[in-house]
Amino acid sequence: MTLVDALPDSSPGSLRRFLQGLPGVDEVGAVGRAAALGTRSIKKDAKAWAIDAAISMVDLTTLEGMDTPGKVRAMCAKALRPDPTDPTTPSVAAVCVYGDLVAVAREAVGDDLHVAAVATAFPSGRASLDVKLMDTREAVAAGADEIDMVIDRGAFLAGEYGMVFDEILAVKDACGPAHLKVILETGELRTLDNVRRASWLAMLGGADFIKTSTGKVSPAATPPVTLVMLEAVRDFHETTGRLIGVKAAGGIRTSKDAIKYLVLVNETVGDSWLTPDLFRFGASTLLNDLLLQRQRLATGHYSGPDYVTID
Repeated sequence: MTLVDALPDSSPGSLRRFLQGLPGVDEVGAVGRAAALGTRSIKKDAKAWAIDAAISMVDLTTLEGMDTPGKVRAMCAKALRPDPTDPTTPSVAAVCVYGDLVAVAREAVGDDLHVAAVATAFPSGRASLDVKLMDTREAVAAGADEIDMVIDRGAFLAGEYGMVFDEILAVKDACGPAHLKVILETGELRTLDNVRRASWLAMLGGADFIKTSTGKVSPAATPPVTLVMLEAVRDFHETTGRLIGVKAAGGIRTSKDAIKYLVLVNETVGDSWLTPDLFRFGASTLLNDLLLQRQRLATGHYSGPDYVTID
């Protein structure tokens, strides 16, 4: 039987049989491959391209209780023109905010950038489905064209795959025209086998992207976890023909780290995924280091922290 023959229907029993029947992850092998790919040397021209690509893949994010409209507007200005002194610097992919600040972000960026809203009782995911759907619909109505939802990790770990699947389906429907990113919170999933199962569950439920983390739990994104998720989207594409994106979020702070992830993408799923439409970084501080490294490549010297704005 091929994988396409084994694809489940939406019944809990079928989902359970399919997900538990997925091949197990060789954890030692995954860790080793991710580490080996992280040692690849990058030539100067390739590094310059990678830095610009990484900038264009950033979801510039602020998700703090003390966020204000003024802070969001300042972040949006930076997202649109990351380096005001160099108009060749690409804009980022999106800004990501709480739902109550979506309208502020949309007004600030117009139609030039995506506006992502975290929803569905972010970051815990512990709320009724009615609350999660209202959260989603309000964010879309305010101008979000991307929704970052969190799965109920407690339900997933208890084996309630049907419940998680039904919630993803319902949120996808509530998104309307907006794209749906499904946050797995891999730091709470315990094993790479669970990461693979959660990735497939999210994609079967209609995710446009699968995302590692909320950024509120440690560990967040790691190369082995991202490798397993990339393998899942590759296999899903080969099985269904659908292209699903991956978003690595939390703990990625340096250009060196970002480039390692781009190598991981290229070597696992190919250069078709090296686009903001299919790969993103969720980050609040990564952009500054990318800008500093970009300036160093252009001028030959490394600027101090005053070269970039403080986030």
